[in-house]
Amino acid sequence: MKRNYYIFALLLCLAFNATSQEISDTSFGKGLINFVAKDSSFSVKFAPRIQFRSSVLWANDGDQYGSPESDFNIRRARLKFDGFAVTTKLKYKIELGLSNFDIAGADKYNDNSPRYILDAVIMWNFYENFELWAGQTKLPGNIERVISSANLQLIDRSILNSRFNIDRDIGFQLRHHINVNDNFVIREKIALSQGEGRNITFGNLGGHEYTARVEVLPFGNFKSKGDYSEGDLVREPKPKLMMGLSYDVNKDAVRVRGNQGSYMITDTGYYQTDISVLFVDAMFKYKGFSFMGEYADRNADAPVALQADGTPTGHIVLEGDSFNFQGSYLFPKNYEVAGRFTTINYGEITGVADANQYTLGITKYVVGHSLKVQTDFTYSESDGLQDFLMWRLGFDLHF
Repeated sequence: MKRNYYIFALLLCLAFNATSQEISDTSFGKGLINFVAKDSSFSVKFAPRIQFRSSVLWANDGDQYGSPESDFNIRRARLKFDGFAVTTKLKYKIELGLSNFDIAGADKYNDNSPRYILDAVIMWNFYENFELWAGQTKLPGNIERVISSANLQLIDRSILNSRFNIDRDIGFQLRHHINVNDNFVIREKIALSQGEGRNITFGNLGGHEYTARVEVLPFGNFKSKGDYSEGDLVREPKPKLMMGLSYDVNKDAVRVRGNQGSYMITDTGYYQTDISVLFVDAMFKYKGFSFMGEYADRNADAPVALQADGTPTGHIVLEGDSFNFQGSYLFPKNYEVAGRFTTINYGEITGVADANQYTLGITKYVVGHSLKVQTDFTYSESDGLQDFLMWRLGFDLHF
């Protein structure tokens, strides 16, 4: 509870101090509070957001679909702060999660505390097109994960992302971009992180995690950073394409999904194995049409965790691969229709059933991604597991 009081106190301080600052013009979707110190020594933008979700699910028992099961939840409730300190070349971002979905996962590795911190990172543009990042934030993995959950065109991300993404970690990142000409851009990103996931206070249990990503934009930059936002809300007047390749290696990983999933505990400590993940993805937009494609592949040197005597512990690295294809068109008055197909093929050794999912969604953008109403319908089929139908409804409010 004390942590909640600290967060509330911080918000009060921001509100009271805002009157003594030079407040810059802002509007809905550009931050609730947006101000710069009188001496221009720092800035703060505060942008809270809410995502409400409801769903109805019909499970197939083999002969027919059963009675519907429904739920309502606050999928995300977050407080985001960003700005610069001392110089505009030194930026920061802090994002806190308050919903149960955001803070779940308390265990002995994070002092059995809610995981409030999503992002806490400093970004220093120390030379020309080079930036050094330090802190906790998303690793440069698959495009669907790096896109903010506030900028999704369906109710939530695909099962490729939920099973294969490398999410957030604590460490360092070096980022650089090359403007070959006005119509060709290359971006490179490398990261060295702890390899245990976000909000870990227990220390490093295995080796470190190494991530590299390169992005090629042969037709130049998207408008309004559209390569990191789903749907073509700006209706790109010329074709825009981003192609990305990421490779991640978690040395001596102790969790079944690298820096995520359950810990592989043995009778003598932690089972360790090198886990690698490859991502290939692309984003294309043109005149309201948008397409996003992804491929993910995870492998481990020794995927089956063993006790000291060689018997299996029951923990197995979730090896396999997955494809995700997502397309949409934005109609006049900002109604959008989007479709998605995702397939997962797990390694035979995992004993986990393969799955296919088909999703069709409709979004009404009231004020872009900052205020929107969404609904989608999903059919999921899986070998050896129950098929199901799911209908979801939600809205986003993002200051």
